[in-house]
Amino acid sequence: MLIESRPSSDAELAALLIAQQQELSEADGGLDGVVYLPHDDAAYLVVVLDGRAVACGAWQALEPGVAELKRMYVRPAFRGRGIARQLIVALEEEALAADRPVLRLETGTYLPAAIGLYRSVGYVPIPAYGEYVGNPFSVCFEKSPAAVTPR
Repeated sequence: MLIESRPSSDAELAALLIAQQQELSEADGGLDGVVYLPHDDAAYLVVVLDGRAVACGAWQALEPGVAELKRMYVRPAFRGRGIARQLIVALEEEALAADRPVLRLETGTYLPAAIGLYRSVGYVPIPAYGEYVGNPFSVCFEKSPAAVTPR
């Protein structure tokens, strides 16, 4: 397994993000209605397994010392293998190296597996922040510097 940086314009990353959006729309029954576009100012990582891009994630600077984890997605056929956990660690390491030790993220109330994953790797619930304030489908989490552990 290889975890590598990709630009926001990368075709394989785009395919993963489209698949993510389709799955999110199916999961929430179209109720949330939010579509997230790639951000040029986010740092994207793609997981490549046997030559195929199977997962992605990103981190984006929010404010001094704080980054947001975004666009976490693992193709369904590759779930349950620990790929998401390894990707989270890689994203945390990159954010920490960029002097962003506090990590936040948002996920949907309709994604219990994602909520369970984030809790299991040390993220704790926080009030909604930024663009997620007022969205009834948003659940937000944070991981403090003491909880970020290198690989």
